Amino acid sequence: MHTITGNDIEAAKTWLMNGDVVGIPTETVYGLAANALNEDAVLKIFEAKNRPSFNPLIVHIANWRQAKEYVEHVPEKAKRLAVAFTPGPLTFLLQKRNTIPDLVTAGSDKVAIRIPNHPLTLALLDELDFPLAAPSANPFGYISPVTAQHVLEGLDGKIPYILDGGAATVGLESTIIGFDENENVLLYRSGGISAEQIEELLKEKVTVAKLASEEHPETAGQLKSHYAPHTALYVGDIDELKKHFEGKRIATISFTEQFEGIDEARQFILSNNADLDEAAKNLFTVLRLTDKLKVDVILAERFPDEGIGRAINDRLGKAQAENKS
Repeated sequence: MHTITGNDIEAAKTWLMNGDVVGIPTETVYGLAANALNEDAVLKIFEAKNRPSFNPLIVHIANWRQAKEYVEHVPEKAKRLAVAFTPGPLTFLLQKRNTIPDLVTAGSDKVAIRIPNHPLTLALLDELDFPLAAPSANPFGYISPVTAQHVLEGLDGKIPYILDGGAATVGLESTIIGFDENENVLLYRSGGISAEQIEELLKEKVTVAKLASEEHPETAGQLKSHYAPHTALYVGDIDELKKHFEGKRIATISFTEQFEGIDEARQFILSNNADLDEAAKNLFTVLRLTDKLKVDVILAERFPDEGIGRAINDRLGKAQAENKS
């Protein structure tokens, strides 16, 4: 199969209606989309990504009115958050209707649902009479793609078409929230909308959801090891970490700082202006760049643990999971 890249919504629509998978742009990262109501099509997502079938997918819809077709109940707080933050990088984990196949939710009775904020994909969703199941469009466990070229590098020959919508503007996956039995907000994954933003709107605290099982995550992004480069990555105080790798080829990822004793060409600053949004947008691209340098190790510092900085730290933590001592 030869993978084609273009900006033809009709072409993407045709492939999807025929039960195939397509790379699609969103404001967060590129997704690998298929008809969420067609189990055979959804299986092609898992096959293309080599993704475990116990890992749930996010369902993308065109507008909030469609949610009632796929979920049993929408809490009032979810409606308020949807008005404020969607279309956008906020995903809602809600009780699913039987219209959503169990394959999409990995057997869970809840479905993750969101409205992506990208004009091409919104136009595509408007053209379809089904929602799109779409995890990130990369080989399972590897760094998420933020450009069509990233998708092509990882999945060339495995999917027929990539809808090219330019570089992602957020650069990190969506925030995922759910609700407990009292309809208090639970945070399942930090992302493009911060916990502080949610708390400010609702005037109440958000609770971090506990992972029930590593083998059976309730929603996307909960696996311990994810978003990882092929090169070993360690997170912490770079000046201290580099002492353990003397004589090795080191690349660094930092917020604003450079470090002595390391080639400047292998040092990557995510935001010269100390802007966490800019750092988030650049993270996955820089992880890919460092992975291509053929260095022995990548050292990354922890970012301010606030706002989207918390999501950056989450992604870095999962990227280094296999390397923890």
